[in-house]
Amino acid sequence: MPDGDTIYINGINGETGEYLLPPMGVEDMAAIAIGEPKNTAKNNWLAAIWHKIKTPFMGLPLGVDPADVTQAGWGIVFLKDEDAAVKAALQPLIEHRKKQIHNDAIVKILDYTPGEKYEAWLGRNGVSPGSTIPSKVPYYLLLVGDPAQISFEFGHLLDVEYGVGWLHFDTPAEYATYAASVIDYETSSSVPNGKEAVFFGTRHPFDQATKMSADYLVNPLADGISAAGSDPATPGVAQQWGYQTKKIGGNDATKANLIDALCQPADRKPPAFLFTASHGMGFPSGSPAQKASQGALLCQDWPGFGTISPNHYFSAADVPAGARIQGMVIFHFACYGGGTPDHDQFVHDPGQPPAQIAASPFLAALPKTWLTHPGGGALAVIGHVERAWGYSIIGAASTGPQIQTFQNAIGRTLIGQPLGYALKDFSERYAALSTSLSALLQQKEWGQKVDPDDLVTNWIERNDAEGYILIGDPAVKLRANDLA
Repeated sequence: MPDGDTIYINGINGETGEYLLPPMGVEDMAAIAIGEPKNTAKNNWLAAIWHKIKTPFMGLPLGVDPADVTQAGWGIVFLKDEDAAVKAALQPLIEHRKKQIHNDAIVKILDYTPGEKYEAWLGRNGVSPGSTIPSKVPYYLLLVGDPAQISFEFGHLLDVEYGVGWLHFDTPAEYATYAASVIDYETSSSVPNGKEAVFFGTRHPFDQATKMSADYLVNPLADGISAAGSDPATPGVAQQWGYQTKKIGGNDATKANLIDALCQPADRKPPAFLFTASHGMGFPSGSPAQKASQGALLCQDWPGFGTISPNHYFSAADVPAGARIQGMVIFHFACYGGGTPDHDQFVHDPGQPPAQIAASPFLAALPKTWLTHPGGGALAVIGHVERAWGYSIIGAASTGPQIQTFQNAIGRTLIGQPLGYALKDFSERYAALSTSLSALLQQKEWGQKVDPDDLVTNWIERNDAEGYILIGDPAVKLRANDLA
């Protein structure tokens, strides 16, 4: 680890300018991991599913390509008592998918009853875990509704076997805006974007967390990885797939420069892909700023611990009216960049109930603003529910950055695979790491010696892999062949 036995946890308090959680020692974090409530049934299911989802067909019938929406199917899941106006607003998207797929048997309109468990929901729709049958439950599923009613846990578990996306807006008009933007992008004769990927990453010299994310994530993703021993050099992920790369890093990763990257002049096409890595802002439960700015991106403008203001971070309120983001895919590596649960999912005193961190779960405001921009919205946003665990990308000194999951997800996105499928490596990693963590904790219970470093590393990596979600329709994809 870059700083001995101290683990720096991502996220900055929007009221104090300090870390949301103070740096912790390995032994302290190991105690938290050991004290995590055990769910044997869930762990056994993940172990069984892991072997299924590693196969080329992801548990689908033999011959069904999971990367092809016309074979794997598409479904939309509404809350059982969803507002009729919301359903009407998304009806054009439903009709568009029907026209695209040409097989109504694998286009489904499903419902969800608040509180319904994952296994019960699948059973009610005629399938069981480990068996994906598109004519009953299609592979691509768009969950529509408030995370307070369709829980993040339900979505996380569903996402292990299916390609899942989320939508929740405040008004039916916003749903209609997003649907219209997607349909326009997919049906227009040309695309609004250039074949370019932008990587934006802060690096504060006084902050171990962003030094780590810059050096071990943004730089190798954008610039590539040098040869080491018998391992050859690898190019940056965008270059590898024929895209131009623009990196805005370190001292250049200011709020103004991020805005400039979004507001290209009329004679220049905006990028097709934006990746950001920074601290995400966090606010106490009950704070009037929480819903508006939780997960906002802390920029290089931040002068240091103990000082904070809205001038230092990029929130939904900062998205320019003139931003050109239609057709863009955006990936935020930031705490709470995708959403916030109501209770702390991981860090609390062993044996004690988790602290309440929000009145109710919610999707972050910034992704919702990206998707509903009046000039045309982004196709989708990849973000993190809960913390983004930066130490998940750290390997031993001899192995370098451990970022293949990111490389694969971004690569699949850039070659034009549906985003619900492009993120499959995170789901596979979550299932595999959950299985490994369960085995380590079992060994500990049996009195066997378990290395605290191994336990903590596995626990952090599991937490990080679990938290990624897709906000938007999981069937959307870049029109890679039309980009120039």
